[in-house]
Amino acid sequence: MEWTDAVQRAIQFIEEHITEDISAEEVAKQVHISSFYFQKGFRMLCGYSVTEYIRNRRLSLAGGDLATTDKRVIDVAMKYGYDSPDSFTKAFTRFHGVSPAMVRRENTMIKTFAPLKLEISLKGGYLMNYKIVEKESFLVLGVSRTFDYENCKQEIPRFWEEHYKKGNGRYVCGMFGINIDEKMGNDSFEYLIADLYDPRAEIPEGFVTRTIPAFTWAVFSCDGPMPEALQDVNTKIFSEWLPALKEYEFAAGYCIEMYDAADKYPKGIQDENYHSEIWIPVRKKQ
Repeated sequence: MEWTDAVQRAIQFIEEHITEDISAEEVAKQVHISSFYFQKGFRMLCGYSVTEYIRNRRLSLAGGDLATTDKRVIDVAMKYGYDSPDSFTKAFTRFHGVSPAMVRRENTMIKTFAPLKLEISLKGGYLMNYKIVEKESFLVLGVSRTFDYENCKQEIPRFWEEHYKKGNGRYVCGMFGINIDEKMGNDSFEYLIADLYDPRAEIPEGFVTRTIPAFTWAVFSCDGPMPEALQDVNTKIFSEWLPALKEYEFAAGYCIEMYDAADKYPKGIQDENYHSEIWIPVRKKQ
């Protein structure tokens, strides 16, 4: 259970340093997991990004301080990492539904956000189709954009919509969705909507090429309507497959989603047999 133990240790570290200036990258370092995969796995297991979790815990504790002590609003704001009363008031109001001043004046109800506690239950055997394969390096052609880990879940689908609205589907159909964070420690990563690239072809304006290095890949099969089938397998990778993994570990800051051609299926990507895959680079543990 190395992965879930690491996430639990990360939660403990956050709680012990909740009033300090801590980042998702620093939390990942504390549990010796790359920021790239730690943040992805944390969201899968916990339902929040690391930054969202820290922010929610701070605002919850700030509400308790205001409700039960006579500390000044500015002092509470500074304690939990806000540089100004205005930024604190906006964040506090979004979270609690009331302003800090209302908590003081009207003894208003506030929200609580308790520390997470991971509990892994044994459910018997589960079916997950995957294979370990060696792949040579290959070239892709695509459109590239940099995303923050914090907002990527909302922003990447918009990127795909924009891609097709611009008519760029005539150049790149979107065989791959590729996450690249070669340093495996940044707050942001490069994301590509891409196809395989033929070096003999011209590169359209605004498009880029990238070389995907040779790796040993864990390739997970996802069959069923999108995006549910892909999301379900993604969750199982981090909640079931990874905790049980003994022989392999993550090898690099790449994660690839491969999408089959939608026109091969009667209902397109909503077809019950639609096929997609998740590729994760792995290496044998030392």
